[in-house]
Amino acid sequence: MSHHTLDARRLLCPLPVIRTQNRVAGLAPGDTLDVLCTDPGAANDIPAWCRINGHELLGIERREGELVIAVRVGPGDA
Repeated sequence: MSHHTLDARRLLCPLPVIRTQNRVAGLAPGDTLDVLCTDPGAANDIPAWCRINGHELLGIERREGELVIAVRVGPGDA
C-alpha cells in the first residue's frame, strides 16, 4: 500500500471528481489518495463518488481555504 496526492486546486466541478477517478484508476486497492481542492462542491461530490464506486472516504480536512479529501482505494475496478 502506498500514499499519493492529487492537486485538484483551482479546478471547478466536475473536474476534481474526474481527476480523482483518473488517478484512482492507476492505484492499487488499499492505496490512499489525498485530493487537494479549492472547489467547495468537491466536499460533497468526491464522497458521493466514493460511495458509488466502492472506495472509502477517510476524511475531509479544511485548511486555509482548501480542502484535503482523503480516500482509500477499494477493491475491484476503480
